[in-house]
Amino acid sequence: MELRQLKYFIKVAELHSFSEAARQLNITQSTISQQIRQLEEELNVELLIRDSHKVMVSDIGLAFLPQAKQTLLDAETCIENIHDVQQLNVGELRIGTTPTFSTLLRETVQQFMKLYPGIKVNIFLHSVETLMGLLDKQEIDLALSYKSHQVYPSIESHIIFDNRLALIVKSGHPLAARTSVRLADIKQYPIALPAKGMQARSAFDRMTTHGHMHFDVRLEVNDVNMLLSVVKDNSLMTFLSEATVKHFQGVTAVRLDEANTDMEGSYHVKKNVYRKKATREFLRVLKETSPYGLAIMELL
Repeated sequence: MELRQLKYFIKVAELHSFSEAARQLNITQSTISQQIRQLEEELNVELLIRDSHKVMVSDIGLAFLPQAKQTLLDAETCIENIHDVQQLNVGELRIGTTPTFSTLLRETVQQFMKLYPGIKVNIFLHSVETLMGLLDKQEIDLALSYKSHQVYPSIESHIIFDNRLALIVKSGHPLAARTSVRLADIKQYPIALPAKGMQARSAFDRMTTHGHMHFDVRLEVNDVNMLLSVVKDNSLMTFLSEATVKHFQGVTAVRLDEANTDMEGSYHVKKNVYRKKATREFLRVLKETSPYGLAIMELL
């Protein structure tokens, strides 16, 4: 059964005439007759009753007619929906991000939603390990995080900007005026750490693995905004990427003069699968709205 056969049958049924249907559809009468005959043979029924004077719709044809119209309408709606998705008028975008990285997405998400109000955006906050699992199962379209040191064979990752772990202190802190600090300068001060599982905490642990230093840890928090608020309002200091605090007032990022402080902003997608146009467009908006001078990305 073909859509054109349904279209021809509907037109003849409405006009009770092969010749008039052919004229309105701008095709030959023999083409219409042949296609409807093939439809009847496939269904093994008589849809139209023909004689030399007129065309009537059979009882089976009358029962079939509303379903044929609905099928044709559904097909046309499907085509319109595909066009809307292609034009980003409708659709869904599922983005996963780590808590440490999530603070960087506010402007991008707002701009994307402004440009494409018909796209529903779902954002999920998880550890990078969980995000890679969701990507592998195709439960999210895109993941954004700092580069993981673990290799995921089914995932491809692209660096979008370079950044580093920094010491974060309130603006009036004694170390706020320093251009850089060493860990030895920090150990006398009380600190608040990102909770284990957060990427900034993983970067901190890598940096301090071989230092054999002990720090006065007073607090561990798994929420970046709460951590920054605590630092802003107290004498505690913490460790986050420089990018995380770019727009947060009342705190200062001080460079760490240590090895293993790299935190490269990255996006991740599953290998060898279809890339939504919305995914590619979100990455373009991210590139344009980021204040970190994103490297040129391969917009998939």
